Amino acid sequence: MEQRLGELEVRTPGPGLSEITGEVAAWLRDAGAANGLLTLFIRHTSASLTIQENADPSVLLDLNDAFARLAPENAGYRHDTEGPDDMPAHIKAALTSTSLAIPVIHGKPALGTWQGVYVWEHRARPHVRRIALHFHGDTA
Repeated sequence: MEQRLGELEVRTPGPGLSEITGEVAAWLRDAGAANGLLTLFIRHTSASLTIQENADPSVLLDLNDAFARLAPENAGYRHDTEGPDDMPAHIKAALTSTSLAIPVIHGKPALGTWQGVYVWEHRARPHVRRIALHFHGDTA
């Protein structure tokens, strides 16, 4: 068993889901991954990671709309020093995931047919997000 460590830098365009499936697959290929487990961890508290449908973009839009209703801006939050979008972003991140574990089979993430890996930006403006990667398994 081998381990490989790395990091992806993702520039988000603002609120919404940015697919990183291709970048993750490329990192696994470059790391020489064969079979094992990939862990992804986002190093932020106002963005998250998720696995979602990557076939119909309306799914992503509906998810954003639903989360906007769950954690609206200007709802009287005590934590407001970083702007009206910050506390809702923390709530959304708490309801989703900061890490994902994905099996790797024959060097590729073992995702379903319609699944993609996404960074979910919860803040109102673009950010640079860092995702730590850890592969543990057999290498080619």
